[in-house]
Parts: sequence; structure tokens; C-alpha cells
Amino acid sequence: MSISHSFGRSTAWIVDRPIWAVLILVLITSVATVGYIDPDLVRNLFLPKPVVNEAPAAAPAAPTEQPVVKPRPQVEALDLTRSDAILVIESDSIFTPAGAQALRHMVQSLESLPYVWKVLWMDRVPVLNIFGLREPLFPHSQASPARFAAAREHALANPLVKGQLLSPDGRTLIVLVNFDWLYITSDDDCTVNLRRAAEQALAEFPEVKFTVAVTGQVPLRLTMEQTHEKNNIKFRVIGYGVVLVMAAILFRGIVSVVIVSLGPVLGIYWTVGFLNFFNVQDNPFNDVVLPVMLSLIGLADGVHLMVQIRRFHAAGMSERVAAKAGLQEVGLACFLTAITTSIGFWSLSLAQHVVVREFGWSCVLGVVLTVIAILLVIPLAYFSRTAQFFRRVFGHRIMGIRLEPVEHNEGFVEKHLHRVTGIVDWVLKRPKPIAWMGIAVTLICAAIASQLRPDERRSSFLPERAEATKALHQMDRALGGLEFSEVRIRWSANIPSDSPEVLKVIVAVDDLLKSEPLIGTPISIRSLLDALPGDSPTEERASMIELLPAPLKRAFYKPEDLSATVTFRVQDIGIAQYSTVFERIESRLAQIMSEHPDFHLHLAGPAIHRWRDLYRIALDLGSSLGSETFIIICVLGLVFRSVRIGLIAMIPNIFPLVICATWMVFTGQPLEIVTVCCFTICLGIAVDDTIHFLTRFQEELPRSSSRNQAIRASFEAVGTSMLMTTMVLVAGFATVTFSDMRDQRIFASMGVMTMLTAMIGDLIVLPAILSLYAEPAKGEIAQSDKT
Repeated sequence: MSISHSFGRSTAWIVDRPIWAVLILVLITSVATVGYIDPDLVRNLFLPKPVVNEAPAAAPAAPTEQPVVKPRPQVEALDLTRSDAILVIESDSIFTPAGAQALRHMVQSLESLPYVWKVLWMDRVPVLNIFGLREPLFPHSQASPARFAAAREHALANPLVKGQLLSPDGRTLIVLVNFDWLYITSDDDCTVNLRRAAEQALAEFPEVKFTVAVTGQVPLRLTMEQTHEKNNIKFRVIGYGVVLVMAAILFRGIVSVVIVSLGPVLGIYWTVGFLNFFNVQDNPFNDVVLPVMLSLIGLADGVHLMVQIRRFHAAGMSERVAAKAGLQEVGLACFLTAITTSIGFWSLSLAQHVVVREFGWSCVLGVVLTVIAILLVIPLAYFSRTAQFFRRVFGHRIMGIRLEPVEHNEGFVEKHLHRVTGIVDWVLKRPKPIAWMGIAVTLICAAIASQLRPDERRSSFLPERAEATKALHQMDRALGGLEFSEVRIRWSANIPSDSPEVLKVIVAVDDLLKSEPLIGTPISIRSLLDALPGDSPTEERASMIELLPAPLKRAFYKPEDLSATVTFRVQDIGIAQYSTVFERIESRLAQIMSEHPDFHLHLAGPAIHRWRDLYRIALDLGSSLGSETFIIICVLGLVFRSVRIGLIAMIPNIFPLVICATWMVFTGQPLEIVTVCCFTICLGIAVDDTIHFLTRFQEELPRSSSRNQAIRASFEAVGTSMLMTTMVLVAGFATVTFSDMRDQRIFASMGVMTMLTAMIGDLIVLPAILSLYAEPAKGEIAQSDKT
């Protein structure tokens, strides 16, 4: 008895003892429902109980002598790198009497808002002179145009202003805003209301024109969360709707569409409920990509199972017997697809990036639950009395459209299957050149795909048309970036803080950063000292540090910590473009440390962390795809008891991935987190049809006279389901291409391309390789024995 029939017998209880299947459905649904209502009820069962220690408190330890620590100055250092929101203001009239008056009025209006705690702009920077005299960058509105022209030059000579709060061309001004969170009443206070208050204040001066946009840490985060929440509902509805429409067109039967949809819907309901127990439901990939993907995977297996059940029913079997026979025929394939797809997602859980890791575990859980739902729900629903009733009622006519009974009802794909079968026949007449060509194309594309380079940008998770995103790009162009990074400088205790060597190292680091075009406006203690009067070299001006205002000095120089920093801006143009820049900087920093052995220099900041994470992403991709491919081959070889079958399955499943990767190389697209996820996910999905085909091929081979006959019979048996699932998957992925999120569009477009190329692999490459390298059929063995 074949393994497929053995598995079918093990699942016969679903039809023979439906009450047990219903109880399992009710049990899992109840637990998932708890996840929606109060997940802590389940979490608390697995959390350790707090230990109450009733022992008497130990006597306080004897005081020990503490080392003498130099007291820190009680001064709030100026910080240009941290703000809750940033107003990006653009105008040609900043340094004009009306412009200065309008901007001052705008700042006063912002400060009058109850939720605004602090505002910093170029007219509020600390005094930068040794006498502490106030030097306003903006003259009074009655000042002459010549005075304003001089003020503009003065502002652009101030290191705290040029490239930090004002663009070098003097047209773009930024205002840093920090909130008093006690008075924040809505998300709009941090974005829309803040901009509206600024615009209303500036509108009182119609003689000057200003454009205002809001960006920064809080607006960017809010934009991301609001977009995810909106897309969470929007694309689930669109995706499910399109899938249902496609299924209705393909099945041409309302009852079959409803039954096929029940499994994925229940699987998604279970998955989201269970995710609430693990607090991973807010993952950016889980809110949109996971439900749509599970619906596609569930419908793919559901279509295979439903097509087989309908075929047996049309052959004269009763509903119950047809459901049982359908489980016997394709139940094993559905189970194998669950295993192999879970392997692909499990490999993501080995990633070092937390978003990818959580998404991988969530997908494993979702796939397992969805396949369980399909194997339980579809057979039960098909032979239920309710389905039989509706099949009799709607079997002839619905909404004015005549539908034939199931015995004579051929869907769209069944009617045109003979056209596709001709392609398989054409391949089987010339298997050697096609197989070798498929293998060669796969190897060549794999070599080209190795040229992919990782990249990441902050705006990837943001809609391109959002105000915060546009303002972010405007800061990239005008100021060299919104994001800050820094070089941290530390020296040993045997180096006095006022040593000229300290300033000499700072100057070397500052010059190094200024030599890189992509590095935006470095600022350090050197910048402040150079702005003071005098012509002596910076390293000879250590004594003047004490003359600087304490908030400025401590912003970049902390002698009690034996440390200093050089801060610079980074654009959101893709961290890959900074790869060689950071490598050159690190190499030069190492050289500086070799020249000054008592100093330690290193790069730090969010951009630096993302740059280092690129290598983790590349390793994650290689390890996940490599482990996934190897384990899938082993699983298929073990199940089919043939290593040859496992190796044969490798080429048509890697084929679509390397084609997509090659397309990315030629179109200049980088390797990002979303493509890492998509590659691994698509390999798990693409292998589904291959498994269904190979399972059927193993069934047909013993009773066929040749491998080609077994291949053709296998395609006639599962070809309908393969074409149906491809059409449904492509339709489902295509819905997400309309998203305003760049990452989701990339994921969807790659999904569409992968599904289409996977179908090419299964229709052309797989039959050719099977015809050449599969084990011979019994008829061929007998023929060879005779000869």
C-alpha cells in the first residue's frame, strides 16, 4: 500500500467520526477566541508564580569606601539630535523683516500650545562668544535690508545653525519641538494640529510665503502605525474579495466557493487569536502580509482538495465517500506542503533581526493551524446536510446565472485544460534540451543573483505620499539628512583633558568626516572653537574651552567622562550607499588610533547599527534559504523514499527564486528585509504545487507503461488544481500591489512574479527533468528486461 493511501486511512476518522472532528474544531476555536477577549487568561497559566520570601531581611552591609568621583556639572547640554517633532519650513523670505516677524510670531504661537514643552530654532541657540553677550541672529523687523543680509551671513557662519537648523542656501529652516505628553489629547496634536498652528500664525503675514511640513521621530512613527492600521483592514477586505471572486469564476459554484473559503478563514481566525498570546500581533508584517498570505496558502491547498472531492462526486460517489476519497488522494500532499512551507518560515525564525524572527514564528503557527482547518473543515462541510441542501437549491440557478449540477459542471480551468496539456506534451517530446536548459538557466541566474547587495532605509515602512515622508526627503536634500550618527572618542586617564592631543584627535576625526560628500555637516567642540575669534590652530586653543557656555561645551565634550563626540547627519538614501563610506571611515579611524594609542574611536548611531545589520540580513537570507532547501529535499526524499525525487524537486523550486533575484539585479533593486522574507516565503509556497504533482506522479508511476505516461496522467489529475491555485495566488498578491507602502508593493510584485515563474517551472522544467532522471516505470523496466 502506498504512503498516500496509508495517510488517507489515518485521516479517515475525520469523515467516519465527524463528531470528534467537530469537537476539535470547537476546542481550537474556543482557545483562539480567548486570545481575542483576554489573552492573559492563557498567558498566566504558563507564567511562573511569584516567590514570597518570608525570611527576615538581612542586616545592612557595612559601608565600604567608595571611590571619589568627580562631580558632574548640573547643566543641560544642548542637544540638536533629539526632538519629538520637526517643522520643516521653506521660503525665500526667511531673512527679511516680514519673514523674521512671521517666524517669531509662529514660534510664540507654538509655545502657547499646552502640549508644546520646548521649541528650539536658530534664534534660540545658545550664545557663542567668550563674553556671553547675546547675539540675536534675527534683527528687529525695523532693521534695514543690509542688516538682514549681514544677519544671514552671520547665521551661516554659526556652526550651530548652518547644516543643523538652517540649510546652507538659507532657504530651509527647521524648528525642533518637544512635547509635554501630559497634555497630548490625540495623535493629531503631534502632526496635523502642530502644522495647522504654524500655518495659521504664518498666514497672518500674507506678504511672505512659507511652506510648512511636519516630520521627526513621533510623526514618522505615527504615520507608520496609522498606515499599518488602515492597510490592515483595507487589504484584507480587497485580498479576500478578489480571491473569492477568482474562486467563484474558477469553480462556478457558490457552495464550493463557500466551502473552500471556510478553511482559510478559520485558519486566519485561529492564527490571529493565538498570536495574541505571544504579543507578536503588532509585527509590521503580521498585520497585512500574514493574513493575506495564509488565505492564499489555505486556498491553494483547499482548491486541490476540493477539486479532487468534486471529481469523485462527479464520478458517482456520494458526498461522504467523495470527501473520504479526496482526503485519501491529496491529504498527504496537503500535509507535506504544510511541513515544507513551515520549514521555510521556520528558517526565518533563525534570523537575528527581531522583525524577521517574529514573522517566521508567526508564519509557522499560521500555516499549521490553517492546514488543520482545511483538512477538518472542507470534508465535513462538503457532505454536511446544509451543503447538500444548498447544493440542491443553488445547483441550477443563482442571481439569474444558470449553473449546471456538480456532476456536469466544468469550471473555467477544466474546460481549457487541454490547451495547457499540449505544452506538457511538447516538453515530453524534447525533454533533454529543455531539462538541460532549465538547469543551465537556474545555475546562471543563481550566479547573477549572488550580486545582490543588502540595503535598508527608514522610509521603507512609510507611504511615499505621507507628509512626514516628504519632509524627511526634503531634509535629506536641504540639510544632509534627518538622522544623526556620531564618532565617539575616549581617551585613557593618563591623558589630561586639556591636552593638545585631545583636540588634535578631534580635528583629525572632523576632517575625515568633512572629506566624505555623503556625510552631512559634522559638528564637534572643534566647530565651536573655530567660530571664536583668533587664528591659532585648534589644538592650541584648549584653554578656550572653559570660556564656552556650559550647555555648548557639554554637548560635544565631557572631560569628567574622558570622552568627546563628533556628530554628523545621514541621509535616508539607502544604507547600502553608505557601506563604502563607513568602511573608509572605520579604516581611517583605526589609523588614527594607531597614531594615538591612548585613544579609542568608534562609529555609533542608528544608521551605523543598520549598516552592520545588513551583513546579518545577508547571512539570514543565505542560512534560511540554504537550510530550507536542504531540509525540504531531505523531507521529500524521506517521504517518497527516494533521494532522487528530492533532488529533482530542487531545480523547479529554486528556478522562480533565482529568476526574481536576477530581475532585481538587472533593475538595480537591493536586497532588503522585505525581499528576504519574500524569497523564503515564496519558496515555501512554490513547493506546494510541486509536492502535489510529485505525490500524484508516485501514484501513477507503478501503473504506467512509461515515465512520460505517468507525467501526463499526473498533470491531467492535478493540473486543474495547479492552474487554479496559481491564478488565485497571483490575484491575491496583486491586490497588495496597490498599497501605498513601498515594502508591501515589493512583496506583492515579487509574489506575483514568483508564482508565475513557479508555474513555468512546474509546467516545463519539472516534466522534462522527471522524464530524464526519474525512476523508470514498471512498463519500462519490463521492456528493458525483454531486450
